[in-house]
Amino acid sequence: MAALLAASLLWAFSFGLIKGELAGLSPVAVAAGRLVVAALIFLPLAGRQVAEPRARLAAALLGAVQFGLMYVLYVASFRWLAAWVVALMTIFTPLFVMLLAGGLAGRGRLRNLAAVLLAIGGAALVTVQSARAEMGWPGIVLLQGANLCFAVGQLRFAVLKRRTGAPDAGLVAWMYAGAAAVTVAALPVGALLGDHPFAGWSVRSLLVLLYLGALPTALGFYLWNRGAARTRPPFLAAANNLKVPLAVVVSWLVFGEAVAGGRALAGLALLVGALLMAGNPAPRREA
Repeated sequence: MAALLAASLLWAFSFGLIKGELAGLSPVAVAAGRLVVAALIFLPLAGRQVAEPRARLAAALLGAVQFGLMYVLYVASFRWLAAWVVALMTIFTPLFVMLLAGGLAGRGRLRNLAAVLLAIGGAALVTVQSARAEMGWPGIVLLQGANLCFAVGQLRFAVLKRRTGAPDAGLVAWMYAGAAAVTVAALPVGALLGDHPFAGWSVRSLLVLLYLGALPTALGFYLWNRGAARTRPPFLAAANNLKVPLAVVVSWLVFGEAVAGGRALAGLALLVGALLMAGNPAPRREA
């Protein structure tokens, strides 16, 4: 639980920085830069902690899906969706987590479903707006693909860890390597579509990128997967939406943005209720 909360707080602080310092820059370049920085930070652990070649390949492929492909699909969805619609559509990750984990079938399915719906409702309370917006179906499909990638990654990380017995940090190091490769490969594709990766950068924006790559990305994703490997799926599913109201509260209290603080606090209260409904976060010990 502590690792999931710490990762959510790191991500909550990153939204204000991205909006204030990196607006107008190539989103594909920002994603690639963050993952390259994360890969470089964890590089010393890659060869030292994971010796088996098949484990390295499996981790790199998992990272390419959970972080790399997720970022590419997420960024591409902005071509068809307004920013607030993107924020709204990301709140369905808990549903993917529970469906993939089989938590909506068998014993306890009604309680798990209620916890997931409460988590989605809490995040929706924060992100939904009364203004009408165009909702292009290609963008919706791309964004749900991003949600699916992130859900698959966090669930499969626990399986990969059990199969290989490798330390969390070593596996995540190879995941970042795979993710960085995917996003760097996407840069020329983005350039062909009019997304100029090297335009508009300054020393200040590069420093912000280094911070985002080192803390919200490198440390944040590591903490999230570490926590996910030690958490029951119902609790993990609900925790996926913690970052939404936390980000609004941080933007309100730290960055001084005019936001609906009351709705953010109400949404956070609903998410806490979802976590309580999900029950004990720790998985049962196997005999």
